[in-house]
Amino acid sequence: MGGRDERGEAGSASGGAGAGRSGPADAVTGAGAADGGEPAGGERSAYLLGSGDAELARLAFQHRAWAEAAYALWERAGFRRGATLLDLGCGPGFATVDLAHLVGPEGRVVAVDAAPRFLDHLRGLAAAHGLGWIDVRRADAAELDLPPASLDGAYARWLFCFLPDPGPALAAVARTLRPGGRLAVTDYFNYRAFTLAPRSAAFDRVVEAVAAAWRREGGDLEVQGRLPGLCRDHGLEPVDLRPVVRLARPGSPLWAWPETFFRGFLPGLVDAGLLTPDDADRFWHDWHARAADPAAYLSLPPMIDLVAEKR
Repeated sequence: MGGRDERGEAGSASGGAGAGRSGPADAVTGAGAADGGEPAGGERSAYLLGSGDAELARLAFQHRAWAEAAYALWERAGFRRGATLLDLGCGPGFATVDLAHLVGPEGRVVAVDAAPRFLDHLRGLAAAHGLGWIDVRRADAAELDLPPASLDGAYARWLFCFLPDPGPALAAVARTLRPGGRLAVTDYFNYRAFTLAPRSAAFDRVVEAVAAAWRREGGDLEVQGRLPGLCRDHGLEPVDLRPVVRLARPGSPLWAWPETFFRGFLPGLVDAGLLTPDDADRFWHDWHARAADPAAYLSLPPMIDLVAEKR
């Protein structure tokens, strides 16, 4: 549901990284560019909800809603002032800017993505904030053009769930981390536990359709069930695993977070034949009813924070 978080298209379906990438994006976005994004076959088709102004605004809001959780993960990963860090699938760069403030001018943040408009946005942010130690690069995450053992840490949020094979991206990260360097990942596990209360059959049907869109293109909304083992296969030892489970109440910022996603994503699910128009109408009926119910709540998609250390 993060829609690649603010993460960008850091790779391709051939094994690179990038969340939203050319996986479920093709299944659900359709051929238009109604949000002001690029036409089909261009950048929009490589990114879940396009890269237009509306999506930039959504991702900025999303980052604010999850910034505290990101900082907590970075602290557990040992990201510190003066470090050299990788922001893998950086998107428009909201997390990159925070990482740059964390490491300070003594450090460096390498921001990797493959969506040109998002990278241009990040360059603008870096210039506006005077963050000359952000190194913006357009690249596939499986083919990082970085020297071996040159990084103290790497960060990826809502990225690996879009990859048919996370292995090449993990191998690239492992190659560039110094011994003792750490990879910090937030991603989904048990996505179907995403639940509206009181329960709604229409909401549950939409959650199943979202999961089907990921599976159709080789993505995996249970990816954190596999990542610890895959990390070990590539010389990264899991040292910290923690669940991320949050509840949203009507009217709260967290309640608005999935709503912005559904408004952009449901029409594509209908176009892809994964939902009927009646399914979508019933979803919005129940959503608005719960939004008006002070006793309602939303259990957000469960995630796992993973920290893995280069052996």
